Amino acid sequence: MPSARGIEIMSLNVLAESNGLIPSAETSAAPQGERFLSCYLEPNMTVMLPVQYLTEVLTIPPQQVTPIPMMNAWVMGVHNWRGEALWMVDLGHLLGLTPWYQQSRNFSSHNALVMRNHDGRGKDEEGELKLGLIVSQVQDIEVISLDQIRPPSPHIASPELAPYFTGYTLTGQGHLQGCLDPGAIFSMIAK
Repeated sequence: MPSARGIEIMSLNVLAESNGLIPSAETSAAPQGERFLSCYLEPNMTVMLPVQYLTEVLTIPPQQVTPIPMMNAWVMGVHNWRGEALWMVDLGHLLGLTPWYQQSRNFSSHNALVMRNHDGRGKDEEGELKLGLIVSQVQDIEVISLDQIRPPSPHIASPELAPYFTGYTLTGQGHLQGCLDPGAIFSMIAK
């Protein structure tokens, strides 16, 4: 639903579900495992992030991201999110893929995953960091057993990409999905 600022927001209700405040239909009927949000990056890469590190998925018009000079090329700028500055990062570009502005698709809005630097199982900490990770397309929340996640392999990810992944899984169609490490992303941003 559109907010007063014209931003469509899809709340994941992650914090409330993980703390047992509201029941999750997925957890009651799903097999044991962790929940991951899968998303698509150009060109042809699907990645997953653990849901407990995510707060929301935003759809933001590009003009609502204010560029900041003298930053790394993968930092797109900042966005006013709930009254605070949210750093917007081109996730594909950070991982060494094609930057969003060089992709063949015409983007009238950005899909951003709001990620925080803790897993949501504890109390919100003062000074908690949050990032907006720009992705090409948000797909599904999947429940994956941790034994289905295979360790990173040099045949799957280049040496530049490997530090950002905890492993990979195969979809039902046999496609690879990389499991991103939120800690590695925050470490790269802190440099």
